[in-house]
Parts: sequence; structure tokens; C-alpha cells
Amino acid sequence: MRLLISFAALFLSVLLLQLSSGGVGPLDALSGLVLGFSNQQIGLLGSSHFLGFFIGCWWAPRLMGSVGHSRAFAAFTAAGAIGLLAHMLIVNPYAWAGMRIASGICVAGCYTVVEAWLQAKVTNETRGRAMGVYRIVDMSGSLMAQMMIGVLAPASYVSYNLLAILCCAALLPLTLTKVPQPATPSAPRLRPRLAFERSPLAAAGVVVAALSSASFRMVGPLYGQEVGLSAGQIAYFLSAFVLGGAIAQYPVGWLADKFDRRWVLIWLSVAPMLSCAVTVFSTGLGVNGIMLAAFLFGMTSFPIYSVAAAHAHDFADDSERVELSAALMFYFALGAIAAPYGASILIDAFGPRALFIMIASGHVLLIIFGLTRMRARPTREDKTRYVYAPRTSFLIGRLTGKSRKRD
Repeated sequence: MRLLISFAALFLSVLLLQLSSGGVGPLDALSGLVLGFSNQQIGLLGSSHFLGFFIGCWWAPRLMGSVGHSRAFAAFTAAGAIGLLAHMLIVNPYAWAGMRIASGICVAGCYTVVEAWLQAKVTNETRGRAMGVYRIVDMSGSLMAQMMIGVLAPASYVSYNLLAILCCAALLPLTLTKVPQPATPSAPRLRPRLAFERSPLAAAGVVVAALSSASFRMVGPLYGQEVGLSAGQIAYFLSAFVLGGAIAQYPVGWLADKFDRRWVLIWLSVAPMLSCAVTVFSTGLGVNGIMLAAFLFGMTSFPIYSVAAAHAHDFADDSERVELSAALMFYFALGAIAAPYGASILIDAFGPRALFIMIASGHVLLIIFGLTRMRARPTREDKTRYVYAPRTSFLIGRLTGKSRKRD
């Protein structure tokens, strides 16, 4: 209980930030449809968010070193709030793309501050519990944010104003806390080659994880609208994906610790590929069938990033863990930047089911590559412990690194 109370301000800020940032992607997609944006322009908004996310991941540790945690958090939150409030002042898809870059910078920057703060305050004895609460808060906020889409009117100043209020409210707990600010951590070097050197399969896995999650969450509302789902049903559709991913973390973690992680990655890719195939070739799924497909897709695709990250850390030593986490995030960002825009182009050309054909194709390539890599070298027997790794900041490796060794 003391642990929870000591981090209450941080966790409340995370919850409010997730409610704000998690809702803007699907709201933008639905608003773009109402305003007559093309599918490609809507896809560009999702890609712009992840471009800003990458910039924020790189810039945040350096800004913290200059102005401190609280001021950096305030600056990033202000950027996100301005981007939200400006939406209905300038109704233009390319202007919105610039605003989404600001929202991506806000998300990455704020999570970097929170995770650096947590890292400075936790001990080896409290790290596991702190990370557990952090994961629950983050997942709960993401789930609630998807549900909000059912009640937020598209292309409405009130809707964007509400999200901006939540973004600004995230400032209050962290900036008003009486807990002293921690010392600023050094920024990790960004060495993308490190991930490929330690595990080419892990690098490919995080790209496919980005292909799945970024395209589904940012362009999924286009698919929902095309197949006749209402705004409320689209909210349940996106929530089913997040809920499935949350439920799968523990059983997948158990499997990843017990069996060869390459086989776990391969079978995780087989399952979403099959669910994509069912979605593409079945015309009579109905609303319940679509929701179930999204739930199963989330269960099998959401944990891929964490399994891939654990596999990469099996081949790294303790001195490389932070930079390896940053390198994996780099590959995730590349995939997430490209996926929404690419998916929107395919939807324009081939219809809404092209989204799932693209995702399934990525998983087919991962299966082939995984089977190839299994012939290249044996697996490690002394595996690191599976840890759910949120795709939040380059500093997440510091927060999870101390608990990676198996007992």
C-alpha cells in the first residue's frame, strides 16, 4: 500500500494521459470520415503520430537533462494539449498531421519522464510490484480510452476539448507532488544495429508487432465504418483488441519462459494470420463475430513485442539492456510510422479487408524468417525472465532491466 501511495501521483498522471492520447487516434479517424478526408489522409494522421512518438523518445531524455522532470513533463503535455485544441480551428488533414506529430511527442515525452522517475525511486525489492501496477494502470487507461469513442461526437470541438482537458489534468498530479524530483538519467545511445546483431528475429518481430498494432488501432475505425459498425460498436471493436492483448500477457509470458521463444513467436504469428484469414474470407461474421475476431487478434498479436524483446535480451549482457531496449523501440517506431499510411493506401485500392491481408502477410514473413533463424543457431538455455514491455519510451529498459535475470 505504501508503494502504491508513493507512486500515486505518477500513476494518476499516466491514467489521465492515456485517456487523452489513447482516444485521439480513433477520434481523428472517425472525424476524418465525417469531414470527407480520404483514407490515405486518415492513414497519414496515424503515421504522423508515430513520427512524433519517435522524435519524443529521442528528445525527452535530453530535455529532462536541461530543465528537469516536472518542467519537461509540462512542456510535453502543453504540446499535446495545443495539438488537440487546434484540431477544430484548422480543419485540414495536413495541418492535423502536424498536430498529431505534437501528440506523439507528448505521449513519448511524458512516458519517458514517468519511467525515468519510477526507475529512480524503485528498488530491486519493489520493482516487480511497481511495474505490475504501472502495467495495470496503463492498460486500464488504454481500454477506457477506446470505450470513450462511443460517446465522443466526431469532428466536434467539445470532443477534442474534453481530450485536451484530460491532457492538461495529467499535469496536476505530477507537478504538484511533494516527492522530490530524481536525478536526471543519462540518455541512452541509439544503436539500431545492436538489436539486429543480438537477434535479427527479435528486430523483425517488433516491426511486425508495429505493423499489427499501429495499423489496427489507427486505421481500424476505417475498417469498422466500411463494414457497417456504428461509432459505439467501433469503440467495442478497438476495446476488444486491447482487452485480448491484456489478458494474453500472463499465459504468453509463461509459455515464453517455458518453451523456445522462437516457437512461441512463430505460433503467435500463425494465430493472427488465421484470424485475419477468417475476417477476409467470411462475409457473414456479424457484429459479434467481428468483436470476437478482434479479441482473438489482440490476444495473439499484442504480446509479440514483449516475446521478441525477451528473446533479444537472452543474447545480451546487463551493460547492453537499456540500449537494446532503445534499439527495439527504434524498429517498432519505423514499422508504426509506415503501417497506418500503407494500410490506408491498400484499403483505397482493394477495400477494407486489405488491412487484414497486409497484417497477415507480415506475419507470414515473420513465420518464414523465424523458421530460417532456427536453423542458424540454437536457442539459449539460460533465458532472461519474460517481462511485459510497454512500447512507451527508450528508457523502459532501465525500468525492467534489473528484473530480467531468472531466479
